Amino acid sequence: MKALVIEKEAVRRNAAAIKERAAGAAIYAVLTGDGGGAGLVELARLLRSEGIGRFAVSEPEEAAQLRKAGFVDEEILMLRSTTDREELERLIDLNVVCTIGSHDTGVALNGLAEARSTVVEAHIQVDTGMGYGGFLAAEPEKVLSMYRYLPNVALSGIYTQLHAAGREERETAEQLSLFQGVVEAVHAAGFETGTVHAAGSSALMTCESARLDAVRVGSAFLGRCRRSRGDGLTAVGYGEAAIEEIRWLPKGHAVGGGPLVRLKRPTRVAVVPVGYQNGLGVERPRETGLTAFLRAWWQSRRQYLRVGGQRARVIGRAGAIETLVDVTDLKCAPGDLAVFPVDPLYARGLQRVYR
Repeated sequence: MKALVIEKEAVRRNAAAIKERAAGAAIYAVLTGDGGGAGLVELARLLRSEGIGRFAVSEPEEAAQLRKAGFVDEEILMLRSTTDREELERLIDLNVVCTIGSHDTGVALNGLAEARSTVVEAHIQVDTGMGYGGFLAAEPEKVLSMYRYLPNVALSGIYTQLHAAGREERETAEQLSLFQGVVEAVHAAGFETGTVHAAGSSALMTCESARLDAVRVGSAFLGRCRRSRGDGLTAVGYGEAAIEEIRWLPKGHAVGGGPLVRLKRPTRVAVVPVGYQNGLGVERPRETGLTAFLRAWWQSRRQYLRVGGQRARVIGRAGAIETLVDVTDLKCAPGDLAVFPVDPLYARGLQRVYR
């Protein structure tokens, strides 16, 4: 069996570190991308057991899965503004907090709610420099029109998205200043903003000023956001696969799926049935700059798996579906488990298990 293992205790430790860093701010667990590859429903259940009861998604189907799984009373925030009638109808049916990032979205949502003789809850999205969506921070009057002219929409929050996870302190400060200007304009006009939020995973871990009324946390639960030293997070997720074959290859034999590597000595080689198509060696960058580039380059040249608790060096590069490791000096046999690092977001063809 080839498996992606999610360690429950590591997720719990990360949740505790996130709560401490949030310092009382509400936490939205972002479950987009099938919970970052950890499983939307499975991760939500584990986080709920740790006292986290607000969730954020990007698709109506994700919200539907949570409601079907018994998340009936929990708040679910849709992080994408949409004017698609079918999507809005479904979000209303699922009692999801919608996002309004444009005049058209606000009018469409209000019209559907009015036709149903109901009130729909929503958050305002403000674009402070990412460009993905939201009202421009320089046009607060458009934001105020949503508060003035949508009687069937209850605006319970307002948020923005920050650049590059809070690493660029000056840009982050500029974005927060723009966002705060919109919030102040809403207050000055006599309206309540409700929950104000800006920080995602990495901004939470690196920028204290971004932790407002709430934070939106996804990759940090798996310890796979851009990291800082001593942040208390642990990378969650590793792979397991049984060795399918062990063979001796002679000195000088050419091996590897990328640039050929010629063996410098007779080598006992284990064939492991996973490769980059399964996510082996595929990682999102968690640091930036020259040092991070050099580290990634070096790691790509010296990859290791673990067999029987011992390090086994990957020979050459991982192939598409198989990888060769040097087990000349290790005691192992076909069927023994090889353990390898893998980011759950990129894991494919692996059965997901929680332990």
